[in-house]
Amino acid sequence: MDTKELLKKVRKIEIKTRRLSDHIFGGEYHSTFKGRGMTFSEVRQYQFGDDVRNIDWNVTARYNEPFVKVFEEERELTMMLMADVSGSKLFGTQNQFKDEIVTEIAATLAFSATQNNDKIGLILFSEEVELYIPPKKGRSHVLRIIRELLEFKPKSKNTNISEAFKFLSNVMKKKAIVFVLSDFIADDYKQTLKIAAGRHDITGIRIYDKHEEAIPNLGMVQMQDEESGELLMVNTASKKVRQNYSRFYHEKVDYFKDTFTKSGSGTIDCRVDESYVKKLLGYFKRRG
Repeated sequence: MDTKELLKKVRKIEIKTRRLSDHIFGGEYHSTFKGRGMTFSEVRQYQFGDDVRNIDWNVTARYNEPFVKVFEEERELTMMLMADVSGSKLFGTQNQFKDEIVTEIAATLAFSATQNNDKIGLILFSEEVELYIPPKKGRSHVLRIIRELLEFKPKSKNTNISEAFKFLSNVMKKKAIVFVLSDFIADDYKQTLKIAAGRHDITGIRIYDKHEEAIPNLGMVQMQDEESGELLMVNTASKKVRQNYSRFYHEKVDYFKDTFTKSGSGTIDCRVDESYVKKLLGYFKRRG
């Protein structure tokens, strides 16, 4: 992609996703995450209507009358976008390839964060972390993130989500809002996610194509493993082959949902031919 074409594509994505974040997501994002960045300020006497969960029992016992903790909203939060750039995400038959959907979702989230004057950072990972952009504010920074998502050429086609979570825990010492965009056709990241989720507010956005869920009966078909590059002859007429593939696929999906839920993290399933706008809004509203 030459520079002119790239800038044109970046601008197109900016116009589309900025409009979404301005009109739809800005307020939803703020109301969903504003309470996550609260710092203790002081205590004062309890007043009618105060949340009883904020009662400071130590001070209350000392003065023999109820006192509540007062919190202040931190002025800024940090959003980290983690995008899987490995081979498997390039599979797609519906409307747009996964990487285009990833870019649009990431841009929408980034502009929503910008509206709230938050910092945004980016981690691109395959079997290792291939690019890290430290969190910063501003439109030009978001445009750089969009450019990288559009143009980045990964060194590896394999996936190691555990390595990405390890890296996140090492570089982000303060609490961040983290969105992980991947097809999650991987496993063995339970422990590193658990550690990262202990500090950060994490959401996994699984982006997939409906044709990944099952192999149709097409007879003998040559297939390429996107991650290893190996060419294989696969007999899709075999019921056993189709069942094995279906089992493998659904095991990975179940692992994703189970692992994220048990770590206290959120999940969003987004099929490439569905509206990611509805998916994100529904998620924000459920959490808000």
